[in-house]
Amino acid sequence: MKTSALLRTLLLLALALAPTLNSSAAPTEAKLPDPARFDYHLEPRELAPGAYVFVGLREDFTLANGGNIVNTGFLVGTEGVVVIDTGPSRRYGEQMLAAIRRVTPLPVLLAINTHHHPDHFLGNQAFPAATLAALPETLHGIRKDGEAFNENLYRMSGDWMKGTERVTPAQALAPGRRSVGGRDIEIVALDGHTPADLVVIDHATGTVFAGDLLFHDRAATTPHANLAHWLAALDRLEAIPAKRWVPGHGEPAAGDAPIRQTRSYLEWLAATMRDGAESGLDMTEMLARPIPARFRGLAEVEREYRRSVVHLYPAAEQAVLEKAHAR
Repeated sequence: MKTSALLRTLLLLALALAPTLNSSAAPTEAKLPDPARFDYHLEPRELAPGAYVFVGLREDFTLANGGNIVNTGFLVGTEGVVVIDTGPSRRYGEQMLAAIRRVTPLPVLLAINTHHHPDHFLGNQAFPAATLAALPETLHGIRKDGEAFNENLYRMSGDWMKGTERVTPAQALAPGRRSVGGRDIEIVALDGHTPADLVVIDHATGTVFAGDLLFHDRAATTPHANLAHWLAALDRLEAIPAKRWVPGHGEPAAGDAPIRQTRSYLEWLAATMRDGAESGLDMTEMLARPIPARFRGLAEVEREYRRSVVHLYPAAEQAVLEKAHAR
């Protein structure tokens, strides 16, 4: 590659990643939270009897939102509570637990982390250590990357993160159906968004908490994605007779819109990476490709497409090279 082309590539890579770095820049003073409060304003929404969700903003991490961009939830049984994801900070976890207490005095018996991305587990401190649980590969990911995730979120969310420490669940979950606190739930182990993506089915109401395997009206994130596996996981999800879906990000839905939307975007992303590599495009050319009109309404799509090029395109190029050498 010529020097000028290399410099252009590096410049565009910097621009592609700039939103991630810029998200740590302070927003306007009017949008900054009151440091004495740092209130996430968590209000549990009851989707079905005993099945609740806290719906996050369809944004990236900022000093204004404190990382409140994720959907978390809980299920109330006859004897206790099952929590699904604990949020992006200790403050969030504490405020989530306080909101649960406004609904029920029953104890939290199980607090699940659906995967190892920080907005799903950094609230673990707020819950009894013995209740924390995740798939084995998620436990490994939290141990390996948790401290770096915590530091990065502090840079992006500031003092919302004060006092937050990585807490790795001690309990390794296996897939299967079980009763927890009088609630009939099923753990499904999949992968694709990350190496381990846990799904919770609440059989009493047909509510499925799908974690970040599903995004709704928000572009999918791909830092640890395997798109082929992710698309296969969507096929598995589609076979579940669900009455309602709770995506990791975006509005819950009674229909299958989150599955259809996530699949369509991932199929386009995979085809775009493959076609670009087969055409010999460099990364700067990939970053400059337009977003199809059908996806422009997705929140954060420009930002996430640029990130996905950085995450996924080197592997697509390598696959083309390996295919050529095998001939």
